[in-house]
Amino acid sequence: MASQRRRHHERGVVIGGVSGLTAISSVALLIFLVLAFMSVLAPPMLDHPTFPVPPDLPRRGRRSSILLENPVKAVRNGLGGVVFRVPSGEGVSDSNLWESNQSQYFHGCSNASRDFEKADDITYTNRFLMIATSGGLNQQRTGITDAVVAARILNATLLVPTLDQKSFWKDESNFTEIFDVDWFILSLSKDVNIMKEMPMNGGKAFAAPYRMRVPRKCTPRCYQNRVLPVLLKKQVVQLTKFDYRLSNKLENDLQKLRCRVNYHALRFTDTIQKMGETLIERMRSKSQHFVALHLRFEPDMLAFSGCYYGGGDKERLELGGMRKRWKTLHASNPDKERRQGRCPLTPEEVGLMLRALGFGKDVHMYVASGEVYGGEQTLAPLKALFPNFHTKETLAKMEEIAPFLPFSSRMAALDFMVCDGSDVFVTNNNGNMAKMLAGRRRYFGHKRTIRPNAKKLYSLFLNRTNMSWDAFASKVRTLQKGFMGEPNEVRPGRGNSTRTLRPAYAKARVKLVPLP
Repeated sequence: MASQRRRHHERGVVIGGVSGLTAISSVALLIFLVLAFMSVLAPPMLDHPTFPVPPDLPRRGRRSSILLENPVKAVRNGLGGVVFRVPSGEGVSDSNLWESNQSQYFHGCSNASRDFEKADDITYTNRFLMIATSGGLNQQRTGITDAVVAARILNATLLVPTLDQKSFWKDESNFTEIFDVDWFILSLSKDVNIMKEMPMNGGKAFAAPYRMRVPRKCTPRCYQNRVLPVLLKKQVVQLTKFDYRLSNKLENDLQKLRCRVNYHALRFTDTIQKMGETLIERMRSKSQHFVALHLRFEPDMLAFSGCYYGGGDKERLELGGMRKRWKTLHASNPDKERRQGRCPLTPEEVGLMLRALGFGKDVHMYVASGEVYGGEQTLAPLKALFPNFHTKETLAKMEEIAPFLPFSSRMAALDFMVCDGSDVFVTNNNGNMAKMLAGRRRYFGHKRTIRPNAKKLYSLFLNRTNMSWDAFASKVRTLQKGFMGEPNEVRPGRGNSTRTLRPAYAKARVKLVPLP
């Protein structure tokens, strides 16, 4: 009997152990099912444009990470609750969104000092400098600005610069078809002698110009050592591929001359000026304030940058093929480029940033952009966030815009004017136009200019579905401090965006070549 009791006891122990294991297994299974259920509710990371898409998922099969309708659809987090929903109403009524609260205390300063000699007193009659610019409109603008200063350093007469007509843009426009050449020459007459064409030399034409190239960021001493000896010998020198060929280390008066060229002497032709003003007036008629967005998301731009946006093999092949046009480009690491903030924000990301800063769905937005990679599918999230979406093509009649359509530089000039005339200028990149306009808007009273803090925003965009909209918006506002165009954001002399904004602070001195 005792033996039987022991056997039953042993059997009970075994059965109890099995029951314990079964309970544990049941709990584990339950946890697994819960996690599986949560994964179904959570939006896939593939939705985010920065997350690599497997080759077997075609681009057209991807959907935006946030599909906005009326009412706005919400993204759910792993706990199954609605947490990330972009408000569908108007934005905050904060005047500081539209202008800097200290802008009235600042103004551009570019007047020459008393020590800055007149052009007629320092220019040699047998020195002529010709400049062949490079790149698109704003890169050419930089070259023109620096060309005037280079001629001043060399005590030479400047011939009206020639514009690049063979680059990617294939625009055949010359200087006089984009800029008011007479105003350019007249407004700088006290600083540098400028001529439209070469004069005669004792009844004979000067010899053909000697062509050469100077290093990037060439200092005044560099021009004296490299260009001046050739200029003394040849009398006429043409500097080719002239973009960013002048150092920032210039004395105050030369920095001020830069400002006079860029912000006063370079004025568009009457035709461009009138059309640009018309576009601004039409934006003003729609709303008291408007935002202008310079959206660089063209295929060639993405290819050059080496960035990747989750389009799978199709995107890699397309952009990789374009990238081969630039033989000097090194292999890129797209993930590293994004982490370092070197990639432009996607249209959706820049839209989310603006909504988080407080700009409502009712805001009217002018978008300056070329061909967007991915077309309407890429633009759809931005248009959903800001339905009042305008471009020069939607604002102007076909007969009005037709004369500009064949010329990329003239089209870019119209965008430049509207962006400059906006209450708020926003950029998703750090390119030439973004830098040029950021400098111009600072010079003319620190008009609101928003540059994305791309390096910090990258991880926030990547993980945004794991937080509420309020938490996301709060973090965006924190990260964007110092990137909103306030007067105290950028110290003079720091960074490329202030290269023409430093007239009163530069320390370097330059000795100009004296007349005998």
